Order: sequence, then structure tokens, then C-alpha cells
Amino acid sequence: MRIALAQIDSTIGAFGENVDAMVAICDEARDRGCDLVVFPELSITGYPPRDLLERKDFVTGALDALDELMSRVRGIGVLCGTITRNDSGVGKPLFNSAVLFEQGKLLHMVHKRLLPSYDVFDETRYFKPGPASEPVCFHGLHLGITICEDIWNEPEFCPSCETYDIDPVEDLARRGAAFFINISASPFCLEKPEIRARIIRGLAKKYHSPFLYCNAAGGQDCLVFDGRSFGVRPDGEIFAQASDFCQDLLIVETSDLSGDVKEISSSPEEQVFKALVLALRDYTRRCGITKVTLGLSGGIDSSLTACLAVEALGRPNVLGAIMPSAYTSKESLEDARLLAANLGIEIVHLPISLIFEAYLQTLEEPFSGLPMDVTEENIQARIRGNLLMALSNKLGYMVLSTGNKSELAVGYCTLYGDMSGGYALISDVPKTLVYKVARYVNRHEQFIPERVFQKPPSAELRPGQKDEDDLPPYHILDPVLELYLEKRFTPREIIARGFEEAMVKRIVRMVDSNEYKRVQAPLGPKVTGKAFCCGRRYPVAHGFRPV
Repeated sequence: MRIALAQIDSTIGAFGENVDAMVAICDEARDRGCDLVVFPELSITGYPPRDLLERKDFVTGALDALDELMSRVRGIGVLCGTITRNDSGVGKPLFNSAVLFEQGKLLHMVHKRLLPSYDVFDETRYFKPGPASEPVCFHGLHLGITICEDIWNEPEFCPSCETYDIDPVEDLARRGAAFFINISASPFCLEKPEIRARIIRGLAKKYHSPFLYCNAAGGQDCLVFDGRSFGVRPDGEIFAQASDFCQDLLIVETSDLSGDVKEISSSPEEQVFKALVLALRDYTRRCGITKVTLGLSGGIDSSLTACLAVEALGRPNVLGAIMPSAYTSKESLEDARLLAANLGIEIVHLPISLIFEAYLQTLEEPFSGLPMDVTEENIQARIRGNLLMALSNKLGYMVLSTGNKSELAVGYCTLYGDMSGGYALISDVPKTLVYKVARYVNRHEQFIPERVFQKPPSAELRPGQKDEDDLPPYHILDPVLELYLEKRFTPREIIARGFEEAMVKRIVRMVDSNEYKRVQAPLGPKVTGKAFCCGRRYPVAHGFRPV
């Protein structure tokens, strides 16, 4: 049998658009001699639908879309993900389901059994866990069909996996499944693709059976789906591999377990670059946005953000704003202009010194006798934020904020200033990783001037300011943040790793005291194991003090 794995980029709730795309792919797969086309988890509805699942009209639209898909596809079997109703009257009203049909006839239906409710997932909020399912015989193969989390129950292959008291893969194997297919909408983060491959290769060897894995591709709000569908032989060898971070159609032969092995990202920097470009491209497209603007400071963060925006949207659709103050260095101005010239984007020059002086004059009486401090620094950042939002309002450009994860973690950012924007593109990229991704951008051509990499990072909001005047060095800060935020180490455990005690306690205090800023920040794409915009759900006001 010839099977096509169709890693598609479904839009949430765009039922007609999704069905049309799926029908076109079915036609292509049929014309290429395929017997079955496999689509990702919730491919009809898009993933994750979140509270749209509580709307009766959304549910009805999804069910009607399945009927339409079944009526329009002929000459090929289809396995796809969608929602179905739980009519038992017990538990949640919906199932997360996989539907197998051919020639308009429903052949088999499986409901997801393991419903994740950790990190970015909320599936127990909406779905009832499915019962144990039976294998289905399709064109002579006894298929064991699972949905995403159903395979994430193997501590021996993934020690960090959740542990469940049921094992859908084992149950199917016991019932006679000999060929396994998993449909997924598994969001990307660094190391996740390798973990997936390790799990499925381990399962293939454990059950001496082939496994096919079909994942979604695309960006949805703060999630990115990297695709990277693949097939695994019983010995654990990957015999077919789809591309990553794009839609793709991977065709495999079950007779000899063969298929194309396509090129995928070769480094974490390349993965992050592709993920951020895909996230911005899909977010703007789905929101009806065609142009973006951002402040160009001459620093590494705004330089990388501009490069990503040009890659995602094209140079005519990116506007850079250079907004110097009295503290902006000549070198920063030169680097910002050179970056814009290298990228071929339009720029506007909006000096803020006169506006800043007007602020100080207006505030002269209430500020009388008080020294200049962070207040005046924040005023400058907020002036720039207001100017960018004015460009957005008048010209219809979405503002991209340019802050990185390290700054956001410790609150080294200004509410209603540099945090202003509609999308925070690098908000889950630590500063040390920003430099690595920027080097990847420059791999063939030097878009970002070399001096941007060499000069010490600075907000340039006071004379001679450097980031490290206010923060620990980033090569120390970022590892501590990773241990505290992603690994959930206590301060004592971090100190035991060799980090200086006072510095660790200071970093932890800064993280915990700035939750109020992060809940007001624009969303941005998740690329690490724990992102602020989704997955982290901490109270703002609380009395817990970690030790």
C-alpha cells in the first residue's frame, strides 16, 4: 500500500478553507497512486481551538465539514483528525477523534485516550478521554491508530514524559495491530523533534512494528508546529522524512518501507530561525495584517527582528523607525541605517529629544528636587512606543516589539514602552541564542553589521549605559534562567551547580517580581521548553518565596 502523510497548516475554524485544501491534497495523493492519505490531529478544525469548542455553532461547523470532506473525496482512503460529539451524557461533550473513511463511508473512528493538561495544553477542559480502541484492517494492514499524546507515555524513551496508567500503543499491539499511525499537532520547541523521534523509534523496536508519524505544520498565535513527519522501520531506523517548518506531502511504501528522506534543519539556530519566520508569516496572514513596523536601535535584538520580518513578509512590507535620543551613539545610528540598507527596507527618522524635553518640562514641578533615575529612562522608551503605535494607527502597520526572553524574564523592559506591540517575535529567545540565530542570518551575506555583534548591549537611555551595569552577564544569566524557568530548579539547586549565591537570589527575585509586566506583554512564538506567553501560569500576587 502507498500512504501519503500530509502535514498541513490548517486555520482554526476556517472549515471551508481547510476542507478545500484537504480535498486538493487527496486528489494529488490519489493521482500519485496512493491508497491512503493521513492528515494531522484536528486537521479539520485547526489546533488548538481552545474555547471555540464551547460554541455550539463551531462544533456544528466542524461536523458539517467532516461530512463535506467525506462527500467530496473519492478514489482514496482518508485518515484525519477532527472533533466528534460524546453523546453518552457523561463527561465532557466532545472527543478529539481520528476518522478513517473511504468512498464516503466511515470505516473506523478512534478517540484520543491520553489528554494532556500541562504546559500549553488544556485538553481535559474540553474533551472526554476515549475508550480502548481496536485495530482496523485497511487494504490488508492491521492499523493501530493513535492521536498525539497517546504515544507520549514511555519513560524509558522520554524520562520527562507524563506517566499515565493506560498505554494505548500497548493495548493496540495486544489486540493485533501490526502497523501504527500517529496523527499529531505537536508544537515545536528546542529538542522536541529529537524527543519525538526517540520515542517513536523506541516504540517501533519495542513492538517490532513500523510506525508512521504525521504532524501539523504552521504557526498559531504563540505555538509553532514544525511538521517533520516521518516513518520508522521495526528496527527503529527512519526510512522516510518530511521537511520541517512547512507544508509537505510525504509518500511511503508499506511493501518495502521506503520513502523520500527530505532535508531538515541542521542546527538549533536554523530551527529557531525557521520557527520564528513561520510564526510571523502565519500570524499576520490569519489576522489580515500585511505590513509591520519596528524600532531600529542598532542593537542585536532589533536587527534580528528586522531580518526575520523581511524573510517572513518581504522587504516592501517592513518599515524601520530610527528614534535617536541624546544618549544614542553615533555607532548605533550608523549600524541601524546600514542594517536597513542591507535589508532594503524603508526607514523613518523620528528623533525623540524634543519630545523628551517637553515631558521633563511638564513634569518639572512634581519632580522638583528629585534626582534623575529609571523614571526618565522609561519616559524615553515610552515615547518610542507611542511613536511606533502612531505609525501603526495611521499607516496600518503592526508593531513588532523587539525584546528578548532574558530581558522579559527579569523585567529589563518598559511597560507601554519597548514592550508595546502586536507581536513579540523574539520574546522566547534568550539573549545568548539571539546572537547565534543572528549569526545564522549572516551565514551567506552580512545583513547585520559585524559591529552589532561586537559592541556591548545597551539600552542607551543614560550616558554610558551598558546592560551589564544592571544585569548579570548574559552568559551567566541565561543558564540560571533556564534552570529556574524551564527545569524548575530551586535557588538552592541552582547554587549547587556552581553559581554564585547572591547572584542567583537576585535573578530569582527579579523574575518573580516582574510577573505583572509579563501578563501585559504581547504574545510571541514559543521556541523553548517554557514560554511566558503560554504554558507558564503563575499568579501575579502571591507570598511564595523560593529558596
